[in-house]
Amino acid sequence: MNVMKLEIKDLHVEVEDKEVIKGISLNINEGEFHVLMGPNGSGKTTLSRTIMGHTKMKVTKGDILVDGESILKMPTDKRAKLGLFLLFQSPIEIEGLGLLNFLNTAKASLQGNLPFKEFMEEVKNDAKSLHIKEDIIGRSLNYGFSGGEKKKVEVLQMQVLKPKIAILDEPDSGLDVDAVRVVAENVNDYQQRAKAGLLLITHYSRILNYMKPNFVHVMVDGKIVKEGGRDLADQIEKEGYKF
Repeated sequence: MNVMKLEIKDLHVEVEDKEVIKGISLNINEGEFHVLMGPNGSGKTTLSRTIMGHTKMKVTKGDILVDGESILKMPTDKRAKLGLFLLFQSPIEIEGLGLLNFLNTAKASLQGNLPFKEFMEEVKNDAKSLHIKEDIIGRSLNYGFSGGEKKKVEVLQMQVLKPKIAILDEPDSGLDVDAVRVVAENVNDYQQRAKAGLLLITHYSRILNYMKPNFVHVMVDGKIVKEGGRDLADQIEKEGYKF
């Protein structure tokens, strides 16, 4: 079975005529767990949005490839069908769009129709593992949800849609200690069961107390300035981003 590979090659990206990404190269294979750390404004979210094809992100140089094929001209939905997924840092609220309908439609478009009873069992089991209240899944997507509920629902989407490579943009921001642990444990479980590739973006190492990443990358001012293992995250926790 072929292993999916995401390649970012000498990527330069402008947002509103300002260069934000200034030459990043990074390879993520299905089954690998990468962490991207960096201070505010370093370009981490811009990178995640560029990978998924946000129209305001202008690639001026370099390429993004999946299994050797450039995806720069692909719309977001086709990138998702290849097996890419983005967990949003700040999920939007959509009143009137039922969470269950959204998940069922998205899953069907990616993987084909699943009998609704099986689909519901899957959603309920995943929601239970995330400590999501059952009434949440019957409501509009993120509408009136707390910050923690929104992040848990993003992880729920990942579990249901089963991407091959997932980019998680600050899944720990705004969460209390208990919620961080729950999110981390569910992300770990998904990554191990699905043998998925992960790129987890975070400011802090606390979520990594419950995780075992293979690689840690540090991004400052649009560039990756240092790379290492789990110990690099501990160093940043103690010393900050002084490289």
